[in-house]
Formats: sequence, structure tokens, C-alpha cells
Amino acid sequence: MERKSQLKLIAIYGIAMAAGALLLQWLEVQFFLKRFSTEIYVVILCGLFTGLGAWIGHRLTRRQAVTPFEINAQALNYLGISERESEVLNLLSAGHSNQEIADRLFISMNTVKTHLNNLYQKLEVSRRGQAVKKARSLQLVP
Repeated sequence: MERKSQLKLIAIYGIAMAAGALLLQWLEVQFFLKRFSTEIYVVILCGLFTGLGAWIGHRLTRRQAVTPFEINAQALNYLGISERESEVLNLLSAGHSNQEIADRLFISMNTVKTHLNNLYQKLEVSRRGQAVKKARSLQLVP
């Protein structure tokens, strides 16, 4: 019987000490909040807005899965673009000059100009930039 009463007394003292420690911690927090209340709320608000901004930024800039590029063969056939003209168009869309295209394809500058004129007519454009833009919209080049 004596052991049971001792355990009960220990439990009561333990609960009383825990309540006292909790009360002291609560008073310390109250003092801290009254003394630094504005600064604490500003820091909390800044933290919330920083977290919200990071979350929104992550959601808005999420990368889409990259699908492999497939040339629109139907558009190539419909426009009558030859395989060599397609090669020229690919190099043109990569930003190469006429001389660089000629060097890479082992053809003369005049041949490159002929292919470009044919491409301009087939794509119904008059400049390099327009040709690349239209070819991309038709999925002829990546």
C-alpha cells in the first residue's frame, strides 16, 4: 500500500512541476511577444511570403516533359521540299550562314542560294527569318 501511495505522490509532484514549467514558459513567451511583437510578426510574415513566392515560382516554372521532335512528313511532301532542301532548312534554322551551309553540305554557295530561293517560294516567304518561323510552325525543323 505504501508503494502505491508513493507512486501517486510522485505522479502528483511530476504533474505539478510540469504545470509550473509550462506556466513559466508561457510567461516567458508572453514577455518575449510583448517586447518584440512587431519584429516577430514581420519576420513571420516575410517567411510566409517567401515560402508562398517560392511555391508559386516552382509551380509556374515547372518544366514540361520534352517529347522527341518528329518532322511533319506530310507537310514536306505537300510543299514538295526535297531531302537536300530539308537539310538546308535545318542548317538555316540552326543559324548557319550560307557559307557554313555550303561547307557542311559540300556544295557551292550558288547551290545553297538556289535551294534557299526554292524554299522561299515553297514556304511563300521572302526572308530567312520568315522561312525559319514558318518551318517551325509547320514542324519541318525543331
